[in-house]
Formats: sequence, structure tokens, C-alpha cells
Amino acid sequence: MVCALASAVCFGTASVFQAVAARSTAPGTDSGVDPRLLLRVLGQWRYLAGLALDGLGFVLELVALRALPIYTVGAALAATLAVTAVVAAPVLHTRLRPGEWAAVAVVCGGLAMLALASGEEGHLRGTPGLRIATLVFAVALLPAGALAGRLPERSRAAALGLGAGFGFGVVEVAVRLLDDFAPLALLTNPAAYALLIGGGAAFLLLTTAFQRGSVTTATAGMVIGETIGPALVGVAWLGDRTREGLAPLAVLGFALAITGALLLTRFGEAPAEREQTPDAVPAVDG
Repeated sequence: MVCALASAVCFGTASVFQAVAARSTAPGTDSGVDPRLLLRVLGQWRYLAGLALDGLGFVLELVALRALPIYTVGAALAATLAVTAVVAAPVLHTRLRPGEWAAVAVVCGGLAMLALASGEEGHLRGTPGLRIATLVFAVALLPAGALAGRLPERSRAAALGLGAGFGFGVVEVAVRLLDDFAPLALLTNPAAYALLIGGGAAFLLLTTAFQRGSVTTATAGMVIGETIGPALVGVAWLGDRTREGLAPLAVLGFALAITGALLLTRFGEAPAEREQTPDAVPAVDG
């Protein structure tokens, strides 16, 4: 659980840097999703700093996924938004109102319930059909994201964020489907390719959503996509269970963690950059 929460700290801090960098990068094409966008944002020091934090967070997430049920890790990662809210206060000079501190408390309370109720990770490693289905789903993310990028502006960010969340969800599931890390085994396991493709698609779709739509809405979509679906897969196909008699507590804790995180989605909003230049100091509304 410590690794899962530390991962959320890394991801929550990284989102601030990445959103600011994405907003100050030229859009490029008229399409909602431009694969070259990732190459352009790599020239932004803020994005590179966020990427380094994402890398550390990913390693911690891998450790957590090998020891905890997916639903527990997913709820902990939803706390990314609570982390962003707390980090934003001193770094971006925002001020949390009492209701927002209450939402942070709801997230923490939900996670505490999950920690008490969650059992060990399921010992099932999935069927060959599940591995192939995970890969097919990962491959479908980019064309689906391209369609989402052409939606009207009001719904574009939510769709792109949801797609990014599905991509991160693919990573969570794929990690559990890797049961042999020998080079030949990895090369012949569809889940290994699903992990790479899903992760790459998630970063592209989320960066696009940060740049071309509401970061707040995109973050909400991401939270939904990366938590609910993988949690269901873990319970239905990978054997994730709660401690005996504590299933209701786990369900309540999961619901509270997600609800509290969604209440804090406005803190996924990157501050507008003055004069839209990479080196400008962010302007923050109180």
C-alpha cells in the first residue's frame, strides 16, 4: 500500500508539470490527436520533470500491483488528484477551501477502508484469451482516440481523458498477466506488447487532452477509466478478493476514494501561462 500511495504522489506532482508544458506547446495539426505532440513536448523541461516523476511512479506501481489487488492500487492512484490538490497549494499558490480539504479527507478515509479490507492479490495469471483481448484493446485505443479528438470541444477532453484512463488501466492489467520475465517468454506474451502500447497511447491521449481541452474534465475521465475497468477484471478473472467478511467495507472504501478524487478534479487544471511561452511563470487564479 505504501508503494501505491507513493506512486500517487509521483503521478499527482507530475500532472502539474505536464499540463503546463502541454498548454505551452504548439498544437501542430487540426486533428485531435497528433502522434508528434509527444516529440514536441519533450523539449519542455516541465514535461521532462513530470516524465521522470511518472517513471518513478510507474516502478512503484509495478511493485504494488505484484502484491495488492488491482482495485486497491486503482483506488490509490485515484488519490493522485488529492495529491495534486495538496501539492498545488504551496507550489502554485492556490488555496484549498474547507470543502476541498473535506474531499481530501474522504479520499484518505476511503483508502484506509480499502487497506483494512483488501486481501492479497489474486494468484490467477489469466488465460491466453485474456492476454490477447488486452492487446486488442490496447491497439484499439489510438484509432478510438483519434475519433475522440474530433468530437466537439465540450466533450473532447472527457473522451480523450477516458481513453487515457483505459490505457493506464491496460497497463495495470497487463502487469498482472506477466508471469514469466525471461526474454523469450516476454516476446511471446501478448500482455507485454499490450503494456507498451497501452502506456504509450495513454500518455499521448492525456497530453492531447491537457493541450486541447479542459484539463479538469480530462482528469475526471482518466480517473474513471483507470480504476473501474481494471478493478472488475481483477475480481472477475484474476482472483482478487477481500478479507473474509470485509467485502462491503472494500466496496464502500473504493466508492469513497473515487468520489473524493472526482470532487477534486479542478486541481488537474494547469494554470494558464502568461504570454503562452515555455519559460513564463504560471498565472494562478486563487
